[in-house]
Amino acid sequence: MHPAAFLGVGALLAILFALQEWVEVHQMSRHVSFMLLLEAWGVQYLLWALICWMLWWLLGSKLQRVNLFWAIVGVLPFSIATSVVEEMIWVMCFPNLPLHMAHMDFWPRVFFQLRAEMVDGLVIFWCAFFLFRAVGYYQRFREKEATAAQLQIELVQAQLHAVRANLNPHFLFNTLNSISSLMRTDVSAADLMLEQFSNLLRMSLERGNVLLIPLRDEMEFVEMYMAMQDRRFAGRVSQDLRVQPELHDALVPAMILQPILENAYSHGLSQIAGAGLLKIEARKEDSRLRLDVLNSGVGINPDRSPQFAGHRLGLTHVQDRLRLHFPGAHTFSIREVSPDKVLVSITLPLRLCESPPEVLTRYGA
Repeated sequence: MHPAAFLGVGALLAILFALQEWVEVHQMSRHVSFMLLLEAWGVQYLLWALICWMLWWLLGSKLQRVNLFWAIVGVLPFSIATSVVEEMIWVMCFPNLPLHMAHMDFWPRVFFQLRAEMVDGLVIFWCAFFLFRAVGYYQRFREKEATAAQLQIELVQAQLHAVRANLNPHFLFNTLNSISSLMRTDVSAADLMLEQFSNLLRMSLERGNVLLIPLRDEMEFVEMYMAMQDRRFAGRVSQDLRVQPELHDALVPAMILQPILENAYSHGLSQIAGAGLLKIEARKEDSRLRLDVLNSGVGINPDRSPQFAGHRLGLTHVQDRLRLHFPGAHTFSIREVSPDKVLVSITLPLRLCESPPEVLTRYGA
């Protein structure tokens, strides 16, 4: 609704009507200067362009809210008065038009023009009126859309914070439980595990409420968590962590792997007496990031693992967070690749963090 838009439309209409009248006049074998016709139509439509822009500038918001009663009682008389004023200004600008008519004084010429152009002026006015109404409806529609989108974003953020708030106590409870059980068998190992646990808490607090973090930071947390569990399992679990170098800056939800690892230790590796395997791999597949966690154990068959169905809170949190972060753009699967091995796979859109890597405090294992 910039003034240039009104003036541009007015100038275009003036050129089209001037050209149309010039062709009609020449077909009747009459000679009229095209520039004169262009001036006449140009003044008329540029006047209407200025009138429409002033209506938008001064009364646009009021015209958008006017009801039917005030449209008839107020806007209709105003449109008639505006058309009369426009014709008066035009007659003053062109006292010798139309050329085929005898000379007339000002008011007779005004009445003559009103009889010929009054309907056209009202049509222009009411087209502008309904245009303003349409613009108002469109603006309110976009505002409602923007408000709804913002509310949706806030809702998703609230859901993510709620899921994370529920995840952290679950993680704390299980980790403290592991330390408590270790205190009965190896006090020094429990003390070291408690120190590592405090480092994990410090890392988690430093991240604050950040929901997406670089994969390198997530893997730092994973390494610390695996080192802590290695103390608990007395080194009988073979750990393998592989990340493609170009994926260190890939964005992933914070603590997205920890519940999977916790599930692997609690319901897989802890159920076997001998050596176990835990393998974590991050690799690129086309334009997606794939995260795999493979662990040995008793599998996920309910007949062999009756406790598994009741301990899926962590995995449910993982799926909820993936759904909220990447709606319709992620996959999550858990399956047995052999009777004694379970594979959890996640794929999500590959997005790289834009800010340069920060130097983070490193915590030894």
